[in-house]
Amino acid sequence: MRVLCFIAIGLWTTAGVAQEWSVWGGDPGGARYSALNQINVDTIDDLEIAWQVQTGAVEKYPEIANLFAGFQVNPILLPENAGRHLILCTPFHDIIALDPETGEERWRYEPDVHMGGYASDDDPEGKKSLPFKKCRGVSLWQDSNDPSGFCASRILTGTTDLRLIALDARSGQPCPDFGANGEKDVNDIYLTKKPAWRNEVQFYSPPVIIGDLMVIGTSVRDNHRIDAPSGAIRAFNVRTGEMAWEWDPIPRDASDPEYVNWDPKAAATTGGGNVWSMMSVDAERDLIFLPTTGPSVDFYGGNRPGDNRYADSIVALRGSTGELVWHFQTIHHDVWDYDNAAQPVLVDLVKDGKPFPAVIQATKTSMIYIFHRETGEPYFKIEERPVPTDGVMGEHLSPTQPFPVAPPPLSPHNFTFEDEWWLNFGACADKYKDARVGPIFTPPSEEGTLVVPATAGGVNWGSVAIHKPSNTLITNVLNLLHFVQLIPNDKVNPDELSGETMGAPRPLIGTPYHLKQGPAMSPRFTPCNAPPFAKLVAVDLNDGTIKWDVPLGTIEKVAPIPLPIRWGAPSFSGGIVTGGNLIFIGATADDRFRAFNIENGEEIWSQKMPKGSFAHPMTYKINGRQYVVVVSGGHPFVDQDPGDFVTAFALPQD
Repeated sequence: MRVLCFIAIGLWTTAGVAQEWSVWGGDPGGARYSALNQINVDTIDDLEIAWQVQTGAVEKYPEIANLFAGFQVNPILLPENAGRHLILCTPFHDIIALDPETGEERWRYEPDVHMGGYASDDDPEGKKSLPFKKCRGVSLWQDSNDPSGFCASRILTGTTDLRLIALDARSGQPCPDFGANGEKDVNDIYLTKKPAWRNEVQFYSPPVIIGDLMVIGTSVRDNHRIDAPSGAIRAFNVRTGEMAWEWDPIPRDASDPEYVNWDPKAAATTGGGNVWSMMSVDAERDLIFLPTTGPSVDFYGGNRPGDNRYADSIVALRGSTGELVWHFQTIHHDVWDYDNAAQPVLVDLVKDGKPFPAVIQATKTSMIYIFHRETGEPYFKIEERPVPTDGVMGEHLSPTQPFPVAPPPLSPHNFTFEDEWWLNFGACADKYKDARVGPIFTPPSEEGTLVVPATAGGVNWGSVAIHKPSNTLITNVLNLLHFVQLIPNDKVNPDELSGETMGAPRPLIGTPYHLKQGPAMSPRFTPCNAPPFAKLVAVDLNDGTIKWDVPLGTIEKVAPIPLPIRWGAPSFSGGIVTGGNLIFIGATADDRFRAFNIENGEEIWSQKMPKGSFAHPMTYKINGRQYVVVVSGGHPFVDQDPGDFVTAFALPQD
């Protein structure tokens, strides 16, 4: 019966996404594909704004809160029996239902999240250090037994102050049978490790739904202390809010097969390994795919010898029970902050003439790994290749790292000062003359290391999109360097520790080091490496070759002189592809929303937005008219110009 239920849910979801985009990322497998083709390469020139609204978050919340907020939501459109609302959330977890044809607000739920920062012994209210506020989306669950009753369709989400929320999709009213009147406070479940201060664990991304369970990951404060809170993934009953199962990416139990590869003390105390990005679901196979992050702390691992599995891995769990099915580690003993940020993406391929149900894990290293969903068998061969091992004193680096033979890396894997951007006239070579440079996986050092690719990617949480008719993978890729320096605690300059200056050394509590890090820039704040600084790349999944790549974005907003030169701009989030042979993507610091031709990567349309659109767009069709919707709110890292705009594009009505 349970298997039949999963199959029914999978069929319902597949049938709905083509018109409705009722799941984050377009479908439970995160393909970010819609077969809609009313807007296509021939009609794109006529695309216009159908409506534009603001959520009110900028006006409602303090300016300092908005500077640390990321409006990164991928809205979903509910089916007719759930109200046909366009549902989104603000960075502060206000949940809003809009009319998808006009943008008019239908209902709003305000959970009043705690607005403080990271609490500590000397700052119990968290006034000195603010965490980022984000809500990347909400999820829909529908009761197949009673599709028309109150709360038979539920909007489910988690807040940054660790509450789970269930609302009636039609009205926005709390579901009284879930927790206490629609809210389940789970602070006591997540903050069990002491000390475990408020906001060190938060919900950013929406839960995934499988059967009557909502499975949710967390953001765990990183680069702070080796005994960070646990990154356990947990499942909760969608009707009651009660926890059903949990799975910890750090093997604590001696019966776990990976426990023998951990130092017992490290297994007991190490935190992180969490899933802060999106998971994916194969309901028919009762599988959930997790992109796990690095163990605490990011840039030093002397306290955690070994490969540190299951961290920095793609992990397949049995959705109904949380049982481990298979796993593959993309980074052994991570000290580069190369956590798996991208949602695993499901696609159907063919290998040796036989169907190959695949899951794709894109990575910050710009490498793409493809596996069989049921077994973990690689689609393309993966080789363990030697890498540098001369890290700082006390480090335990892996002598090899896994490299897929195809596709090739989507961004460079090596940097020397001969590669410095000519426009710097050697300024980076002078600024970083004492730093280590070289190939990927050159370890952090006391003299400083230029990390390539940067710790932000490669491919970040924007993941990839799949043009299903041609099995073409599309993704945006960062091409930047990162500077990392481990400074012995007794050699830190006290003058550098004052205030919250970006790039100032920060203590890695429990280690012998402070960490200094930031983008590798010349004294004139230009990147050390040559452009393009971001690209849009197309990969043929059938043979693992790159079909084309083009610069993504211009420097007109981030450069001292506002020139619209296509050198690529800092890029976060990702795009979608459609049956109209189009790629829609914002994701850049030049405030533009763009459309590209999937055949050749030609940019064929763009629209200046009121703020940067660092969120995935989505598309749907109502009453014969296709809409493309994207939010615009700036970015707390690269574009501190906050906004709260929601814009829908469509072709002119007859």
